Amino acid sequence: MLITDEQRATMLANGHSYATNLAFDPHPVVKLFDPLGGGTWLLTDLDPADEDIAGGICDLGMGFPEIGTGRLSELQDVVKIAGRWGVGIERDKFFVATKPLSEYAELARTHRRIVLK
Repeated sequence: MLITDEQRATMLANGHSYATNLAFDPHPVVKLFDPLGGGTWLLTDLDPADEDIAGGICDLGMGFPEIGTGRLSELQDVVKIAGRWGVGIERDKFFVATKPLSEYAELARTHRRIVLK
């Protein structure tokens, strides 16, 4: 399971807040990562109209992190890719955001990767 029920509820609430306030700047709710590669995702919200679409920062480990959206189902399906030995995207169970998404985004632009300091 990529996100817990509690995280899903928080991310949906954040998605509703975005719908009425585009300046909304929440803390990331969950950190996902690829244990076999350089991918990291800090996710803040779910689209209330399509709960499979998550928003946040994506860093595929190529030096170009970006704010955007992606499908949780696609991240869940990474385990099905040949050569992955059954290993998929994982949730960092110990991640606790200390700043809003905009600050993580600024650090990511400066360092060309997600920085969690």
